[in-house]
Amino acid sequence: MIYKQFQDLKLSALGMGAMRLPVIDGDDARIDQQAVDQMVAVAMEQGINYYDTAWGYHSGNSEIAIGRALSRYPRERYYLATKFPGYDLSNMDQVKSIFEKQLEKCGVDYFDFYLFHNVCEMNIDAYLDPKYGIFDYLTEQKRNGRIRHLGFSAHGSREVIERFLKAYGDAMEFCQLQMNYLDWSFQNVKGKAELLAEHHIPLWVMEPLRGGRLASLAEEDAAKLRALRPEETVPAWAFRFLQSIPGVTVTLSGMSNMQQLEENLHTFETERPLNQQEMETLLGIADGMVQKASVPCTACRYCTSHCPQSLNIPMLLELYNEHCFTGGGFIAPMALMAVPEEKHPSACIGCRSCEAVCPQQIKISEALADFAQKLR
Repeated sequence: MIYKQFQDLKLSALGMGAMRLPVIDGDDARIDQQAVDQMVAVAMEQGINYYDTAWGYHSGNSEIAIGRALSRYPRERYYLATKFPGYDLSNMDQVKSIFEKQLEKCGVDYFDFYLFHNVCEMNIDAYLDPKYGIFDYLTEQKRNGRIRHLGFSAHGSREVIERFLKAYGDAMEFCQLQMNYLDWSFQNVKGKAELLAEHHIPLWVMEPLRGGRLASLAEEDAAKLRALRPEETVPAWAFRFLQSIPGVTVTLSGMSNMQQLEENLHTFETERPLNQQEMETLLGIADGMVQKASVPCTACRYCTSHCPQSLNIPMLLELYNEHCFTGGGFIAPMALMAVPEEKHPSACIGCRSCEAVCPQQIKISEALADFAQKLR
């Protein structure tokens, strides 16, 4: 196992994420505790010492399951992370009761790592609102030793992360980002990583395989990678990409079975960052994947000056591309929660004035109509 230095700790470069634990009969809420125990036993034996869970994973049962699995080991042998569930605005005034319940569910007296969960457009105002006392309470728990290290996870834009750091950056010790070679450009993860580097905040990675999307590729793309590294598996390329990014400390993988765990453990026996040719090839594959499933908006903004509804068309098309590529998901609906209803894609009247000036000749009205339909 590769280890990374974080302050005075040595953390396993591979962390076990607890969002996709093995379940019974396909029911996400029914975790297979025996299988989890077995996976954690192998993970501990092979050197994984970082375990990440959250309040809402597996319908609230992930913290319980991972706590039970880890309870068989001395507390000092592992690092446990969980998060305040700010992805749900109804939780904002319950930070104290939720934190106490999380300790109880996990069966611990303190958390090694604790995060503001999912800082994004939808919740940034609430996270920064002092009336909820979230920041004050969590920093108090850190002073009391019940949180050892405080950080945040983010799915929001670079601008949202910048707002969060402007308010709380001095207290943030790490940031957890959705990071993979596909989102490097697609979600401007490169720009987010650069921002965090400016603040000297180390990176934790989530969704390294994009929810499994990068675990297999089209044969023509896989062949390009085999030509460069015949011995490397397709999923391993995603991890090698992350090993090439400065500042990445822990890479979390939500492993659902023993085979996935064993394959990832094998990959993290060695550190093999990509050379320039390999990096260009991989990012070229990512660009091709995105282009096949997205409209080619360059955000030139010619369209916005011709829209009678004053819609932020480039932003809406960016979210449309994300929603189409992912096949749904929460990111686009979450971002739109921060946008007034009259500025949603459904507000497009189909006049096509924007299309008359679009250099890319995008059928914008059709894309926005399709987006509105997909959001219903």
